[in-house]
Amino acid sequence: MGNVTSSVAARLAFFPPEPATYGVEPAQDGAGAGGLLRMTGVSSDAGVEVRLLPTRAGTRVVSAFWRHPSARLTLLYSHGNAADLGQMLGLFLELRAHLRVNIMSYDYSGYGASTGKVYGHLFSRLIIIGNSIFNSLHPGQDLLPSEYNTYYDIEAVYDCLKKEYGVEEEELILYGQSVGSGPTLHLASRLEKLRGVVLHSGILSGIRNIDKIKQVDCPVLVIHGTADDIVDFTHGKRLWELAKEKYEPLWVKGGGHCNLETYPEYIRHLRKFINAMEKLAKDKAPKASQVPPSSSMADVKHKCLRFGKK
Repeated sequence: MGNVTSSVAARLAFFPPEPATYGVEPAQDGAGAGGLLRMTGVSSDAGVEVRLLPTRAGTRVVSAFWRHPSARLTLLYSHGNAADLGQMLGLFLELRAHLRVNIMSYDYSGYGASTGKVYGHLFSRLIIIGNSIFNSLHPGQDLLPSEYNTYYDIEAVYDCLKKEYGVEEEELILYGQSVGSGPTLHLASRLEKLRGVVLHSGILSGIRNIDKIKQVDCPVLVIHGTADDIVDFTHGKRLWELAKEKYEPLWVKGGGHCNLETYPEYIRHLRKFINAMEKLAKDKAPKASQVPPSSSMADVKHKCLRFGKK
């Protein structure tokens, strides 16, 4: 399995679209420190807030918060290896409407309008080799874009969710598609009160998922196509088997790596999962009768960010 997963990781190395499919510019109120930006191709009434977030790696990544007025949870979506935010705008809008959730999406360092750009697929392949050598000399650091830097990216986005939108762990679902399963499980393994995790065509190992899935304490939904010729179906099955708290998986019969959203069972099962997580959040919420008279009840905010596939 080791050689297989290593070859999968190599095939799914980071290949940002060239050129980027969108740009960002200052919003009407300006884009100072913490200020909002505008994403090209998105109307002003789309209900999205775009920011440029600093990471521990020294890059700045684009985040886009798609707000739903009735959302109770927040879904933080990490996309696949060969797409950027501009290619997924329509899907964000569709999922927000059908799932009634907020969506927090972001581009990795080196993708879209995020900094750390690497030009050319040949150079991207050289980065794979270079990262291996560089990391052996400087553990925990990488050239761009890279697996380690996706960890820094998602940490920056999570910090934004907490500080700018008041999202608590209990209100958050992490969604990782393909290589996005790497940063998703990295963050999930560190959050003890996380509401849930979705792994869409996830990778078993090669990006350290095989160890981190065992450290996740919340419900895990695994979605995988039985005819996936990029990340074999066995990856999804094993990830589900290794999860501590298993949610009913979705094995899409005949589904490939890049088309699971086109199957009607995809949105149905995802909506079922979201509903279950909303109910779980409600059941675990403290009741007034359980609070001592000296305690004060704070308003509970519920947000759910969710995003689809590349």
